[in-house]
Amino acid sequence: MYTLHLNGHVRSIDVSPDTPLLWVLRDTLNMTGTKFGCGAALCGACTVHLDGVPVRSCSIPISAAAGKRVTTIEAIGESAVGRAVQKAWLALDVPQCGYCQSGQIMSATALLQSKASPSDEDIDAAMSGNICRCGTYNQIRAAIKNAAADLAGGQHR
Repeated sequence: MYTLHLNGHVRSIDVSPDTPLLWVLRDTLNMTGTKFGCGAALCGACTVHLDGVPVRSCSIPISAAAGKRVTTIEAIGESAVGRAVQKAWLALDVPQCGYCQSGQIMSATALLQSKASPSDEDIDAAMSGNICRCGTYNQIRAAIKNAAADLAGGQHR
């Protein structure tokens, strides 16, 4: 039996210790916002926050996540930064197919939680593990800058 602090709620899960966090979220807890992409932690579609740090949930066994705070896309809008990122994503029409976007939003939110005014280089580094098959990288960068400006109360870039 494992315990997670999932999106502000304590959840107990009875699964094998090597079950990836992704499958616990999707199959056991029915939280399907986190997507399966590659299964090898290369694409970023499965990104969640583990104690505030963006991680690839396909490569984290439940035994390593036990007792930690897990935040998924379903709850990211509960924070001011998450709301600003989601608002910017919509305002700039970032998603095309949308498959990678939950992972993109999770990585962007973690970036803005750690760096209020990221440079292009900061954005590129933070987002480098998230692949978008539709190629919305320019819109993603613009949305991150937009969210940062919104959070700072400034003009959108």
